[in-house]
Amino acid sequence: MRNVHGILVLDKPVGISSNAALQDVKRLFRARKAGHTGSLDPIASGLLLICFGEATKLSAFLLEADKRYLAECTLGIRTTTGDVEGEVMQRREPGNIPESRIHDVLRRFTGVIEQMPPMYSALKHKGKRLYELAREGLEVERTPREIRIRRLDLVAFDGERLTLDIECSKGTYVRTLAEDIGEALGCGAHVTRLRRTGLGPYVESDMVGMDRLRELVTEGTTALEESLQPLDSALSTHPGLVLNNDLAYYARTGQPVLVPGAPADDLVRLYDEHNVFLGIGRMLDDGRVAPKRLVFIG
Repeated sequence: MRNVHGILVLDKPVGISSNAALQDVKRLFRARKAGHTGSLDPIASGLLLICFGEATKLSAFLLEADKRYLAECTLGIRTTTGDVEGEVMQRREPGNIPESRIHDVLRRFTGVIEQMPPMYSALKHKGKRLYELAREGLEVERTPREIRIRRLDLVAFDGERLTLDIECSKGTYVRTLAEDIGEALGCGAHVTRLRRTGLGPYVESDMVGMDRLRELVTEGTTALEESLQPLDSALSTHPGLVLNNDLAYYARTGQPVLVPGAPADDLVRLYDEHNVFLGIGRMLDDGRVAPKRLVFIG
């Protein structure tokens, strides 16, 4: 096992859990420390972030990021889980639904909305996961949560299946969104295919598949590590701030430092004079920068 630092934008295949994908990748890299950010269900494919080494310190920032999905929903069928893995609860004929009506419904679910978390979720009730209670046939009261749907576009519709391009805030359940849209159309719906195409600053073109990783293993360690994104890519939406040698020294010890001309943003990326990434800092009211999460490589 060896020290590896960086972020892999993995294209997770359908049929395996996020943790199984993590373990496979960790073995390929022979990495001492790794974790995933924002898990995907086994039926889902697409963008899964694997953070190696010091990158695991930045995972909390990625958990807050918006996500983007391509979801295929089948109308007329409701299932226990809201997706293709569940048992059929109800069948209703969709009928002839005009696309104009679908667009009208999608507009109703765009913006800030309230969503009821599903029973088949990892949320806890009195110390027990909701999906565990659901498997026992139990249903408990849940509280609706506020989420934001930034994009909800109709990509395709064949009269029975509709494909949606969804950009949403953290905490959004695409299965529940599909069910609610189906109910608004009067026929119900469930998710049959789900692919994550974006998370925070990362997009579909950044993804690396498992087959490609196995090819890179045969090319050597350097080729494999070149598939990783740098640590500061996780925070690319925040401004960068270069510290001189003295300020970098104090910042590395956890002390706030005063940097003339520092940006007014809440969070900033910190670098030393050699453009080495130091971590993330928070701007204080008095104009100083306080180290929030530091990384140490080498």
